[in-house]
Amino acid sequence: MMELLDPTLEAIPQTLAYAPRLASLQGKRVALVDNTKCNSDRLLHKLGDILKSRHGVAETRLWRKRNAGVPVDEAAIAEIRNVCDVAIAGIGD
Repeated sequence: MMELLDPTLEAIPQTLAYAPRLASLQGKRVALVDNTKCNSDRLLHKLGDILKSRHGVAETRLWRKRNAGVPVDEAAIAEIRNVCDVAIAGIGD
């Protein structure tokens, strides 16, 4: 006798809660989170320059993940929460 298993499940609806949008980036401190893929750091540095020149961002700071396959570590998240107003995660490739 053969037993067949169905690995599919019905999607469970989830409510997502988004962070409130900032009215302006003027004077804000922005965390840039690099996932370590090729050129993600260059992209984020360029984005930081644009945010400063066009949107009045006061400061940008880069955090680098250990590698692309893992989430940002909890210590980095705690530090970002303490020193930045907003965070942007960037990818490379």
